[in-house]
Amino acid sequence: MRVTMLGTAAAVPDPDRNHSGILITEQDRHYMFDCGHGATHQLIRSGVNPRDVDVVVLSHLHYDHIADFPFFLLTSWIMDRKNPPLVLGPPGTRQFVDHLFESGAFTKDIEARTQYKNRQTNVHVLKPRVKECEPGVIFEDELVKITACYVEHIPLEISPCFGLRLDSTAGKSVVFSGDTAPCERLVDMAKDCDLLIHECTFPESALEFRRKINVGTWAHTSPTALGDIAVRCNCGSLVATHFGSFDTTWPVVKEMLKVHMPVDSIGPHTMDEVARDIRRCYPGDLRLAHDGMRIDL
Repeated sequence: MRVTMLGTAAAVPDPDRNHSGILITEQDRHYMFDCGHGATHQLIRSGVNPRDVDVVVLSHLHYDHIADFPFFLLTSWIMDRKNPPLVLGPPGTRQFVDHLFESGAFTKDIEARTQYKNRQTNVHVLKPRVKECEPGVIFEDELVKITACYVEHIPLEISPCFGLRLDSTAGKSVVFSGDTAPCERLVDMAKDCDLLIHECTFPESALEFRRKINVGTWAHTSPTALGDIAVRCNCGSLVATHFGSFDTTWPVVKEMLKVHMPVDSIGPHTMDEVARDIRRCYPGDLRLAHDGMRIDL
């Protein structure tokens, strides 16, 4: 099994990181968790044709996890995709997809391109198979099983959010937290997994600053809490991801982040802080994600 980190940033636009996306490849089959901005380019950079990704699982409907989906599907179409992909996600996923392609945002683009005969033959791929899911097993084929649980990010009554686990028939397991505060359901689902990919959006110093000004501190997981979660899950390896660009050197990004943390505390050194605080509890194999990172299991 190969895991490729397509995007490792949180919502702030970051020239050095794309938004959330993970590609899991088992044998010759590809499963994509989230489709944030840049995912399609990163697939190609990783040597994978977007038309060959047939299963897309959306953890939740925040834009940094879904914004590249129309680009992914339109690109797949013009690269001669043969069959529509299966899109799995929480309630609201069908409305999101239909508003893009079914008399939606890209109607004129599709109308123009279908004037060419070779784009008419596979226009049916622009009607993805959408399955809105509840917690439990949401997908299974002869190679993998995917399970979802609710996590603690957006209030459930607004939009459910999933953590996801993929188990292969070869005996390997990958868990992706999605976006969440520390969550017992996720810990239970992740027990004894080979690889835990978990969000770690802000360093402790930023979280303390956010607590003082009351900016959304409940919705994410701190590095110290992540270390505790990894120990309790007994994961074989931990990848921290979904970084809030706190390591940036770009002046414009720093300006955007000043509501979350003091500008003079932003920079590459914060990654050392994050690793140190995860290590307060977790002594195991740890990686801080970057775009294009590949993990072989």
